[in-house]
Amino acid sequence: MSDKKVTPSEFEEILKTGNAFKNFAFLTSNGAASGCYSGLSKYDFLAGINALDSIETTSKSLEQLQQFIDKHKGRWMFGFLSYDLKNEIENLTSKHTDKLNFPSLHFFVPQIVLTSEAGALKIIDQQAQTIDNFTADDVELRQMKHSRPMELTPRFTNHEYLDAVSRLKTFLQQGDIYEVTFCQEFYNDNAEINPFETFIKLGIKSRAPMSCFYKKDNHHIISSSPERFLCKRGHKLYSQPIKGTAARSASAEEDDYMKEQLLHNEKERAENMMIVDLVRNDLSRIAQPGSVKVDELLGLYSFKTVHQLISTVSCEVSDSITFSEMLKATFPMGSMTGAPKISAMKLIDEHEKTRRGAFSGSVGYIDPEGDFDFNVIIRTILYNAQRKYLSVQSGGAITTKSDANSEYEESLLKAKAMIDVLG
Repeated sequence: MSDKKVTPSEFEEILKTGNAFKNFAFLTSNGAASGCYSGLSKYDFLAGINALDSIETTSKSLEQLQQFIDKHKGRWMFGFLSYDLKNEIENLTSKHTDKLNFPSLHFFVPQIVLTSEAGALKIIDQQAQTIDNFTADDVELRQMKHSRPMELTPRFTNHEYLDAVSRLKTFLQQGDIYEVTFCQEFYNDNAEINPFETFIKLGIKSRAPMSCFYKKDNHHIISSSPERFLCKRGHKLYSQPIKGTAARSASAEEDDYMKEQLLHNEKERAENMMIVDLVRNDLSRIAQPGSVKVDELLGLYSFKTVHQLISTVSCEVSDSITFSEMLKATFPMGSMTGAPKISAMKLIDEHEKTRRGAFSGSVGYIDPEGDFDFNVIIRTILYNAQRKYLSVQSGGAITTKSDANSEYEESLLKAKAMIDVLG
């Protein structure tokens, strides 16, 4: 295949082709390799199509994952980590029913990797010269019907959500925790969507820099995530927690006002700084002594639908630190738990009504040199096509200064793009 400019129709064709296989990953920065993402987002997009080998686990996950990585050293790998991997890293449980049924983790070595270079389509050859050499697992999936509009049902009534926030604030006021990320689910248990069509629509609406489309059999992750969990470049690790959100406005004057309000909001700043301290502590467990630093604190960044406060924390790691050891030290990401992390995760499971599963987990890639980049699974549609179960979860950080009604409105704001695309 000759290099040429990638057109929107070619992007759609890549998604159609990948969707016809049991294993497919499409990761895109949506052209946002700038600002806080400068130098870290190497690619406008990466696509891994068809599995030469794969692994999925429900127990002893990190041990099995490291064996899989060692086995395929020097190869491209794509994969996702579910939030419930926390139950293996720490002595925790999840009591809620899991209707999406994602595994603890899934990784695969692709048959072919596509990327772009200087705006041109480029194949990173594995076992096939062109996409045309593929034999799809299900050719009919390339001609899927359009999604039908649907409504999503909230797990919490407004009153129940406000009551849960009030109870969580009691623990905060007692000093048991400093911050907890509390989420709610919006769901449909008879959903029929065209996953890649939904991803294209969501991408147009959000243009988020850590977006992804990931398919494992009947499981789909359709994500417009703005957040980076963990990225490795050479001997350096980077994490970019997001805490602090404000809506965009069509009025330039009002939009600037909302940016200033966010930047100087005492509560939002405190949320971000608490998670920065947590990330620094997590990284220090694997970092070279004295190498943990905050590259940027409380950076203000604007996306298509929201403004966000983003901080960047980095450290240096030795070659002896394995990928699974990095995960054990840092996963789940503090922005989706709170602090202290273990206490916050216990309260999350007690007060939320839904098992998170893949939500607030991570999707990403590992390249042949051992560098990697993984997002945070937020602003995401999770879909089990076999069960016809679709889930959108959203929430925010609760602190002693939280107003329950404002937190409820923030959770609706974060879910709005996905709900609009589906409805």
